[in-house]
Amino acid sequence: MKSLKRNLNPNVVLAGAILILASVFTISACNDADEPVATPSITSFTPTSGPIGTTVTITGTNFNSTIANNTVTFNGTQATITAAISTQLTVTVPTGATTGKIAVTVSGTTVTSSADFTVTTSTTTSDCSSATTQIEKLVCLANTFLSTLTSTQQSAVVITLNLTNAKRWSNLPCALSCRNGLLFSSLTTAQQTAALAVIEAASGTVSNEGYEEFQTIRAADDYLGTMQSGYSSGNYVIAFLGTPSTTGKWMLQFGGHHYAQNITYDNGQVTSITPLHEAVEPNGSFTVNGTTYSSPMTTELAAVRDMLAAFTTSELASAKISTTFSDCLMVPGSTTNTFPSTKQGIQVGNLNSIAQAKVLVTIAAWVNDVDPTSAATYLTTYQNELANTYVTYSTNTSGASGNASSFFTSNTDYVRIDGPSVWIEFICQNGVVISNQVHYHTVMRDHNRDYIGL
Repeated sequence: MKSLKRNLNPNVVLAGAILILASVFTISACNDADEPVATPSITSFTPTSGPIGTTVTITGTNFNSTIANNTVTFNGTQATITAAISTQLTVTVPTGATTGKIAVTVSGTTVTSSADFTVTTSTTTSDCSSATTQIEKLVCLANTFLSTLTSTQQSAVVITLNLTNAKRWSNLPCALSCRNGLLFSSLTTAQQTAALAVIEAASGTVSNEGYEEFQTIRAADDYLGTMQSGYSSGNYVIAFLGTPSTTGKWMLQFGGHHYAQNITYDNGQVTSITPLHEAVEPNGSFTVNGTTYSSPMTTELAAVRDMLAAFTTSELASAKISTTFSDCLMVPGSTTNTFPSTKQGIQVGNLNSIAQAKVLVTIAAWVNDVDPTSAATYLTTYQNELANTYVTYSTNTSGASGNASSFFTSNTDYVRIDGPSVWIEFICQNGVVISNQVHYHTVMRDHNRDYIGL
C-alpha cells in the first residue's frame, strides 16, 4: 500500500477531481433549467385565413415563454412572433407566405398543424370588394376585423360553437353579463369600423332594414342613455361562435339591448337567420348627438297594421284570441321556452287574396334584416309554406277592418305569424324609460332552423 501511494501522480489526481466537479455542476445546471424541454403541440389557430400581415393566435402546449426560443413558419416562410406564453403564440403572417401548414419549433423539436392556413390574395383590399361571393366577402371582412385585435380580444370574440353559447343572447340592457363577445365600447375607432363592416355585409343595405335598422336601434339606446344610466350604443357586442370560414360551420352574433341577431353559416351557406330580436324605445323619431332619426321599426309597424286591416271583419273575428300577452311568447334570450304544439288563429290559405299578400309582406319586414341573397332564399321558403301558416292576434280592442291606424296603439296589443317554419311576434309594451308611450318588442324564430345542428 505504501508503494502504491508513492506512485500516484498528484497532477493526475487533481485533474480527475476537476472533471468530477465539472460534471456535477453541468448536471446541476441542466436540472435547474427555467423551462424543462417538452414536446410542443398545436391544438388550433385563429383566424384560419387572411392576407399577409394578419395577426394569428396559435394555441397549444409547451411553447417557450421567451419569444426568441420559438420559431414559427407559414408553409416554410418564417413569421414574426409578437407574444409568447407556454400555451399561446401570437404571430404575423409573413411577406411571401403561401397557403399551407403552420410549423412551430421549440428547442429543436418541430410540430406541424393538421390544417392549412389559407393566405388570401384576391381579397386584400380594406373593404374586401374583390371577393366573388357573399360568404367570401364576409369571411374576408371578419378576418380583417380579427387582424385589428389583440390576442386577448381575439380569444374573447372567437368562442366555441355550441348550444349553450348560441342561446346566450337577451333583450335586456345587460352588456356582457348575458352576451358573448366584445363590447363596442372596448374597441378602438378602427376596430369598431372593421366590426361594423362585418355586420353590414351580413345584414344587408335595404333602406330602414338590416344594417340601417341595427344602427338606428343602437342610436335609440344612446337617446335612452341621456335619460337613464345603463343604456348606450357602446353596450352592443359582436361575437363569432366558431372560426369564420367559407367551408366550416360558425355563427355570427351581434346585438345588444334591443337587437339580437344570430346567423349560422355552414359550408359557405346561410343555414339559419334566427333567432332575431328587434325592438325600439322611443317608438317615434328622436334626436341624439345632433342627429335626428326616424323610428327604426316603421316598416314592421306599418306591415302588421296593414296586414290586419286587410282582413275582413269575419276574418278578424276568426283570427282573434282572448289571451292577453305582456311580452313575446318566445321570450328573447330564453333557454327553455318551446314553440306551442297547436297553432291558433286563422289559416292564411283561408284569407282573402289581398290579406294573404299582406302576410308575406309582413314576413319580409323581418327577413330583410339579412343579406339580400339569403333574404330571398328564406322568403321563398316561407312563401311556399304561406297557405299553411296561421295568423292570430289579441287585445287591439280598437282594431277594425280597413283601418290600419286602429291597430297597435296600446299596451298588450299583439300579433303572431306561425307557419310550418316561420314564427314572428309583435307586441306593444309600456315604455320602460319613456313611460308615457308604448314601445315595440318583436322576435322572429324558425321551427326548423333555430340553433340548427347544435
